[in-house]
Amino acid sequence: MAKKDDIYKRDGFQGQRAIIIPRKILKEQCRVHPLISNLFVTDIGFYPKAKGHYRERPHGCDQHILIYVASGYGHAEIKKESFKLAPGDFIFLPAKTKHHYQSDEKNPWSIYWVHFSGSIASEILKTTLVHQASYKGSVEIGARRVILFDEIYKNLERGYGIENLIFSGMALSYFLSSFIFNRNYNQLEGEKKEDIVDVSINFMQKNLHKRLTLKEIAQSISFSASHFSFLFKKKTGYSPVEYFNHLKVQKACQYVLFTDLRIKEISNNVGFEDQYYFSRLFSKLMGLPPLEYRKKRLA
Repeated sequence: MAKKDDIYKRDGFQGQRAIIIPRKILKEQCRVHPLISNLFVTDIGFYPKAKGHYRERPHGCDQHILIYVASGYGHAEIKKESFKLAPGDFIFLPAKTKHHYQSDEKNPWSIYWVHFSGSIASEILKTTLVHQASYKGSVEIGARRVILFDEIYKNLERGYGIENLIFSGMALSYFLSSFIFNRNYNQLEGEKKEDIVDVSINFMQKNLHKRLTLKEIAQSISFSASHFSFLFKKKTGYSPVEYFNHLKVQKACQYVLFTDLRIKEISNNVGFEDQYYFSRLFSKLMGLPPLEYRKKRLA
């Protein structure tokens, strides 16, 4: 007979995506900035065809959670109330409340999920109950809502610059309201022109496996190092090298959470020859050394 651990798992699904915002960033930026302290993302991800996906929290989670089922089926329970979840269904899981959820064994779900917090986060769940008398609801399956999710995800994937955090927090409000007030939901689309900072971040993301100097990053956009550094820090709040390291650690988190690679291998994959320097940098940003972080996986 298969063991429970062989059947159920928190994560580890082919094609999955996830970002866990460093708690240091949440404390020092999200919880204090006047534009997003009321509502902000703490963790976000997508699990495709998540066979065996299971999560149980006897004491709940520190944040509220939204799960949106794109395909397949699953089940959730809040305290003693059970919910069957099908394509198009969504469910809000209130913070610090006992719950568990799991994917259907025969037709496993693909889910978009987001953990969120802030001074008005609890009011959002209260509004959900008032509006639809349940933490569970259903919306049409379409591309527009997923596009909005991807906008939030991609901005956070580009690092923790203040503009990215503000955008994701403000977009999160719209994203959540698209579930609660589905009849009112609409989306305005527009094209965004990249500036030199955006172009340089694209360059960083394509070269996370390398050790790049400030001069090399500046040269990629034909700017002097000093002028580029000034413009970059003015927009993001971080120096280019510090920001590049944030992106490296973010990528390292993916390896730590979703692979069995050794820390030395992960270090090499994100451009650090010195494993111990990488571990110190990881610990400084994420609050835990890589191995301890691996033991505290989030779903």
